[in-house]
Formats: sequence, structure tokens, C-alpha cells
Amino acid sequence: MIREKREEGRGEEFSLSCPAPAKLNLFLHVTGRREDGLHLLQTLFRFIDLNDMLHFDLRTDGVVHRNNIIEAVPEEQDLCVRAARLLQKETGCRSGVNITLEKHIPMGGGLGGGSSDAATTLIALNRLWQLNLSREKLMQLGLQLGADVPVFVFGENAFAEGVGEELQAYELPENWYVVLFPPVHVPTAKIFAHSDLTRDSVSLIMRALRTELLRNDLQAVVCRMYPEVASYLAELGQYAKAMMTGSGACVFAEFNTRLDAETVLKKMPEGMQGVAVQGLLRHPLFDWVPD
Repeated sequence: MIREKREEGRGEEFSLSCPAPAKLNLFLHVTGRREDGLHLLQTLFRFIDLNDMLHFDLRTDGVVHRNNIIEAVPEEQDLCVRAARLLQKETGCRSGVNITLEKHIPMGGGLGGGSSDAATTLIALNRLWQLNLSREKLMQLGLQLGADVPVFVFGENAFAEGVGEELQAYELPENWYVVLFPPVHVPTAKIFAHSDLTRDSVSLIMRALRTELLRNDLQAVVCRMYPEVASYLAELGQYAKAMMTGSGACVFAEFNTRLDAETVLKKMPEGMQGVAVQGLLRHPLFDWVPD
């Protein structure tokens, strides 16, 4: 739900409440490695209807502050706080903000929650602070915060290359997904640095994606290191093609209808946490960003 509050008698907002949607990687191939150590990828980003919620209250003193405590994420390291301060630095904006972050997307699960929170912060404060930066500029700022941030500013399901920042819109049906949350936190850097990771997948052409050829190159490494992920994949894989998203640990399978997804979710063993969610056609804040 998107909420805006305005000062009585004035046009500008002073408070915003905005969703930050999760993403799935419908495939993730590692095609090489740059000299600076960053990996070259091909992936297909899909937004889903699982959201964190962020609340922004305008300050006039230039202070950026997170109101609530989030375990394991100190305020100074929070991507939302960093995004707000980066936006101030780049624009010279003298306004500030109080940020309240409601976490619903599991952390360390490959669903992009932190990156999405950062992108929603850039989009919301661009509006709240009346900066009117373009989508391209916000994407450039987002890349300074993380490789997955630009796609959430881009706002459309996308075929991605490079380190994840070369994006082309990709039309997807409004399918449903079962997403399961294995009880482990997978460190992305550790997976990408692993000696067993293959880095030579053949590059694909966007218009010729074939489902049977798509996989997650990180999945085999994660499953060897974290047997819980392998167990969740095997359980969900009884009902549809199951795959890990991102660097894990969350796993998913696609279904045509809500009923199909909810039926399979109910068949998961007791204690396996997960959700049935719909794929989104666009980011909920897509129309907020000037082109």
C-alpha cells in the first residue's frame, strides 16, 4: 500500500509510506569474471508481491535517521540510510528524513530485500525532497550501493547482463510462485569466491531463452555448503521445477494459478516456512520516477 500525506493547504508531501518488493532470479548464469574480481552474469529479474514497507517523514534539519532497531543491521550500515545520504551528497539537498523500515523479506535469502529497500528510498526521497532526478540518474546512484539496486529503480522485470546493471525490459505473465525460506543465511561473497563455482556459462540471447536450459550456477555450491537448501529444493521439486534465487538461500517454483501455488505450499512439511505470491508486471512505484 502506498500512502502520501500532505501539509494542509500545501501541495508537497511531508510523509510517505512505500513498498519495496522482493525479486526472484528466474535463472542466474555466471559467464565470466572481470579483472577487478566482479563476476559477469546473465539473469532474469522478476518482481514478486512480497514487500518490505518503508515510512519516510520529512525533516528540515538535514538529519537522516532510522527510527527502529533492526537486528544485525546497524543504522550506519543500513542501505536505506546510505541511500538517503548518497542522495543528499549528490544533490546538495538540505532536507532530512526519519525512516522506519518494516522487514517482511527474509535477509540473506537472495530475494533482494536490502537492495529493494535502497531503491525505494531513492525513489521516495526523490519525490519527498522534490529533486526530480531522472530514472537513469537514480540507477547510477543505486549502482554505487549494490549491483541489484538499479533493477528496482528500472522498475520492470528485466533481462540483465554485466554485473547485473545492463538491463532490458522483459515481459512476463502474472504467474504465481511458492517461495520457501530455508533457515540459513548464505553469505554472497563466500559463494562467489568458492573454488567450485563455474564461471564459463555460455551467454544466451534474450529473445531465445529456453526454460530447459535455465539454471542457477550458484545453486550447486550452496547446496554442498548448506544441506538445508538442498532439502528444501528436493521437497518443492516434487511438484514443479524448483530453483534457488540469487546466492540463496530461498528457493522457488512457478505455477500458473494462485490455487496451484497455495495447494503446493500446504503440502510442504510442517516447519518449512514460505509464501505463495504473485509475480508483478512492474515495480509498485514505477510511475513515480521521471524518465
